[in-house]
Amino acid sequence: MAAGYLEILRARHAARLLVGTLIGRLPNATAAIAIVLFVRAEGGSYSLAGALAAVYGVANAVGQPVLGRLVDLHGQPRVQLPAVVLSALAMAAFAFTGVDPLPLAYVAVAAAGVFTPPLEGGLRALWPSVLRKEGQVHTAYAMDAIAQEVMFAVGPLLVTLCVSLWSAQAGLLVLNVIGVLGALSVVVSPPSRAWRSAPREAHWLGALRSPGLLALLGAFLFVGIALGSLTVASVPYADDHGGDVVYGWLMAAVGLGALVGGTLYGARQWTGEPARRLQVLVAFLAVCYLPLMLMPGVVAMTLLTVLAGVFLAPAIACAFVLVDRHAPRGTVTEAFSWLVTTFTVGHSVGTGLAGPVVDAGGALWGFALPGAAGGVSSLVLLATGRVLAASGGGAVVASSSENDPNRAVEPRFSSGDRA
Repeated sequence: MAAGYLEILRARHAARLLVGTLIGRLPNATAAIAIVLFVRAEGGSYSLAGALAAVYGVANAVGQPVLGRLVDLHGQPRVQLPAVVLSALAMAAFAFTGVDPLPLAYVAVAAAGVFTPPLEGGLRALWPSVLRKEGQVHTAYAMDAIAQEVMFAVGPLLVTLCVSLWSAQAGLLVLNVIGVLGALSVVVSPPSRAWRSAPREAHWLGALRSPGLLALLGAFLFVGIALGSLTVASVPYADDHGGDVVYGWLMAAVGLGALVGGTLYGARQWTGEPARRLQVLVAFLAVCYLPLMLMPGVVAMTLLTVLAGVFLAPAIACAFVLVDRHAPRGTVTEAFSWLVTTFTVGHSVGTGLAGPVVDAGGALWGFALPGAAGGVSSLVLLATGRVLAASGGGAVVASSSENDPNRAVEPRFSSGDRA
């Protein structure tokens, strides 16, 4: 299992790109908790803290596909570097001015969200130029999904560490400085500087003109809803079984399950149609949410929550393969950014839906939402199976001498991913 991952990390530039991207995304992964802690330190209410965090999230969801399209048009360094600097400066302005005047605080967090660079989509666009074998790229997608879980587990710990050592303001500033350094290490790397998107057909819909991509986005909207509703449904259960510590264990268990599942998935070279494989993975994901409705004791519930996360990272990794397949020529970064945006929006919708549901029916009804949303996602994939199984807009392309000195054709690599 380790050999496959080590083979990827030994590839030239691979470790630098992966680590740099993860560090560069730290401000985004920790923004919500950092904003909430800072607003509370400034004397603001929880409502204000939640509103500012929500504004950041919405702005980020809007900015990702827009910046992704600009990356496809103008290259990574010209877009990613100015974006990360502007985002960090906006967050620094928020850190120094605080919540008064309030309009300036909203403008600052919105700007920080909009200009968050699409490093996640950019990394996935770079993998085929760094790893020349298709099987390695698929393993890299799985490793990428695993690394996300690590980042979202470690990120909040870093925020709380900065706050405890210095202050909430220092937490905002330090994490954004670290993020700039991480993004800088990526955009000055040779693969990032050399990467060019394939020539694209001018179309106002961009990546969204792909039926296969739209099908994927529809399915992963509901995966996001499932995960978002789970985070809220776990709160009343934890309140009845031990409080915040139990809630922390449950959220960590989801990440642990995803880590285990993603690690096992990426260790194997998968054959067969990825669209069919994704249908199976999402079906298992939906089924594994259902036992949560049993609401047993804390130990058993924690184990069930681990099980609920097992198929998450494999489903995401498999989706990356299909995004690469269905992204129209010259739109690969934008396409990956749309997946990030859709998942984020779904997560927000899930948290919004779960609140009233939990108020009306308690934790039991809340835990029914993830299974229901996962089931709808599975139905979307089944209904669009033929569309997803069809070859996408950038399927098999003969490489030019500029990006492949050996002129080797590698089937099912999107030309938009080539450097």
